[in-house]
Amino acid sequence: MSTPMTHSAPQDAVPLDPERYDAVTFDVYGTLIDWEPTILDDLADWTAKAGASCGRADLLDMFDRARAHYQQLAPARSYPDVLRAAFAYVANDLGLAVDVEVRERFAASVPSWPAYDDSVAALRRLKERFRLGALTNMDNASFAASHARLEDCFDVVVTAERAGAYKPSLRHFVLGLTDLAAMGIPPGRVLHVGQSLRADVRPGNLLGLDTVFINRPGRGLGHKGFGAELAVPAATYSTMAAFVADFLGV
Repeated sequence: MSTPMTHSAPQDAVPLDPERYDAVTFDVYGTLIDWEPTILDDLADWTAKAGASCGRADLLDMFDRARAHYQQLAPARSYPDVLRAAFAYVANDLGLAVDVEVRERFAASVPSWPAYDDSVAALRRLKERFRLGALTNMDNASFAASHARLEDCFDVVVTAERAGAYKPSLRHFVLGLTDLAAMGIPPGRVLHVGQSLRADVRPGNLLGLDTVFINRPGRGLGHKGFGAELAVPAATYSTMAAFVADFLGV
């Protein structure tokens, strides 16, 4: 289900002065790319055909725990391999045999994940004024398909493959901030935007960055574990459209 391009009211937002920033960096998946419905549809269809009874909320929780586990276990693993391992983890939790054909389709699904309806327009507007960066837990090849959906808008890209780590490791942020510093933009002039409390808002807090939480309705990946409960965003919005409208003015 896509998110309508509406300027809904901000949630617990405080004014952010655009004059304070020269760059805006982003978490991509969950913030700009709507990955959760495709992941859940694939898992729900497979488990139903396999005869398992499991609600979507439980499937989401199992998948979220699995991907976090494997990202920490093997930081150099490609994202398709993370998806393969998470699929097997969910199968084990449910007592199901791994269907290799279904698992491989699941692992290859990243290019099919759509952008939210408001992502491209919001990024276009921000790019008129700021350098844009992507700090993503995706591998290079998988991210390229998503970047194309977003009109190849990012000036700085830090993937998990480049970082040799997965967020909430701070390495993505260090590399991204170093790239921006080479463009003459110091860390204090960078705003970070993300949907993951675990992988983006909390690490941003630890580095002293101003962070915006995009709390997309009906989406929950990245909201638990690894210090997510300690995350304190400077402002929270339900959509990118709402954030940009408030940040830059309608």
